[in-house]
Amino acid sequence: MLTGELKNKIDAVWNAFWSGGIANPLEVIEQITYLLFIRGLDDAHTREENKANRLGKPMERRIFPAGKDDIGKAGGLAYEEMRWSRFRNKAPAQMFAIVADHVFPFIRTMAGADTAHAAHMKDARFTIPTPGLLAKVVDLLADIPMEDRDTKGDLYEYMLGKIASAGQNGQFRTPRHIIELMVEMMAPGPKDVICDPASGTCGFLVGAGEYLRDNHPGIFRDEKQRKHFHEGMFHGFDFDGTMLRIGSMNMLLHGVEQPDIRYKDSLAEEHGGDADRYSLVLANPPFAGSLDYETTAKDLQKIVKTKKTELLFLALFLKLLKPGGRAAVIVPDGVLFGSSTAHKAIRKMLVEDHRLDGIVKLPSGVFRPYAGVSTAILLFTKTNSGSTDFVWFYDLKADGFSLDDKRTPLLPAEKLGVAPGKDARSISGFTLSDEETLKNNLPDAASRWAERVGTERERARVEQSFCVPKAEIAAADYDLSLNRYKEMVHAAAEHRAPKEIIADLKVLELEILESLNELEGML
Repeated sequence: MLTGELKNKIDAVWNAFWSGGIANPLEVIEQITYLLFIRGLDDAHTREENKANRLGKPMERRIFPAGKDDIGKAGGLAYEEMRWSRFRNKAPAQMFAIVADHVFPFIRTMAGADTAHAAHMKDARFTIPTPGLLAKVVDLLADIPMEDRDTKGDLYEYMLGKIASAGQNGQFRTPRHIIELMVEMMAPGPKDVICDPASGTCGFLVGAGEYLRDNHPGIFRDEKQRKHFHEGMFHGFDFDGTMLRIGSMNMLLHGVEQPDIRYKDSLAEEHGGDADRYSLVLANPPFAGSLDYETTAKDLQKIVKTKKTELLFLALFLKLLKPGGRAAVIVPDGVLFGSSTAHKAIRKMLVEDHRLDGIVKLPSGVFRPYAGVSTAILLFTKTNSGSTDFVWFYDLKADGFSLDDKRTPLLPAEKLGVAPGKDARSISGFTLSDEETLKNNLPDAASRWAERVGTERERARVEQSFCVPKAEIAAADYDLSLNRYKEMVHAAAEHRAPKEIIADLKVLELEILESLNELEGML
């Protein structure tokens, strides 16, 4: 959790950009991403220097080569002068020339380096307009501690939250507490291979990584598991270069050294190399309506013949998962009850050919103020052989925030999220009261999901969660809308003797007559 002081420092950086003429939040984040990357290169180079000095050996890996730069507009500058710790002490005009003419050309040539983030920097554009703004931003960023992984991650998450203030750009962010719920329900393990084929800022991958750090700390004491965590576990696709840079930086600042974050148009490209590869898919893909058949990957059309992007993404998830792999994905409500042939086909496929585990209906205000569309979390396991027995439903009515455009917290910060009170300082957490649970259903949803094959089977259909047998869903033509199966609570009618009712009516008649007489007297 960031302190108020750190938030104020970030806000100062943000305000400096705005007052300096850069008002697009995505551009601000992108420029900050470049500067943080440049600072990180210097930190890594310094660590290598210190290691070499301790061991009395030459440096194993030089980030900034020896000699002089020959790629900048005014070549001949020593690479040492391009390090953050060097240029930050220069006069603004000199700093601006070094960064624009030497540092940015240098990071664009790092595409051959052994990190995905370096590869994404090949299109880096320096758009800070003045030496004064650059000097101010560098000074502010230099004053922010970046040694602690939690602080770095929280810092970047706080900045990413500001993207949401950009209106249409808010589509890139799924609320962090919704991500936490989905990750908690999927419970990633040390051997998982996790994919988000519409990764954006990599919020789901970051959430999975933080879950593993909290629940499986032993992976960092095992060399094989540690290597898998840093190099083989996390995979994200996107076709927006800005999102790739921001997402990979998000992963880097959350302590994942070499995630596989790469360019891919998930619905347009074939998936031969990625088919049956992943054990867990976490995603909230964009649903843009319809695509032309000609621009859609043929291997997805073989699964479901449709132009609808929401159905094509479900086909993609099934394509990417290995048998036994599981998924938690957000879909628009129409997927659950749409009447087209393709809608029914994909639902039947999930129920009959795989295992549909659960559906969490989300309140329509979850994505406000950017979208009021009704959505649900779909939870399923790829089996290729069926095995759906019961489907667990949960009607999530409150996520801890108001469901209007303001999205105001309804509870103190420590009582929000999936695990209230549980953080790096307090691992035990605490239980919400009944009144608090009415305002934050997330802990209840997570705990009831864990009991879906136990006590949840006995819950009545009038409850917030319940289970429905597969046969009933099949008989309903695979309609998966919660309201199809939920039963309403009817207030018991009050039975009274006729004589009591007649007596009450006579009293009422007398009261009416008295009122009329008073009114007549007044007139």
